[in-house]
Amino acid sequence: MKTKISILSISTLCFLIASVLVCSPSFAGNAYDTQWIAKCLMDNKDLGQPTEVVQKYCECMNNKMDDNENQSITQWEKSHPKERKECSDTAGWK
Repeated sequence: MKTKISILSISTLCFLIASVLVCSPSFAGNAYDTQWIAKCLMDNKDLGQPTEVVQKYCECMNNKMDDNENQSITQWEKSHPKERKECSDTAGWK
């Protein structure tokens, strides 16, 4: 049973990362942006939202952050409620 869960978790992670790298033609960030967005996807994967919604949210939040920001998206969103709401609305987060 644990093996099936682990395989499912690994598959989900790969899908989330692939969706960031491949499925977003509007995303034109650098490698650091891709890493931040992948982490955001993982941080939010269990919140009951479709992957596309989480991806759009994470990309939006990443775009609102300064390029020199050292916090993860998940850390940054806690101190930026206005941006979090804007990105939630943009992504269609329910």
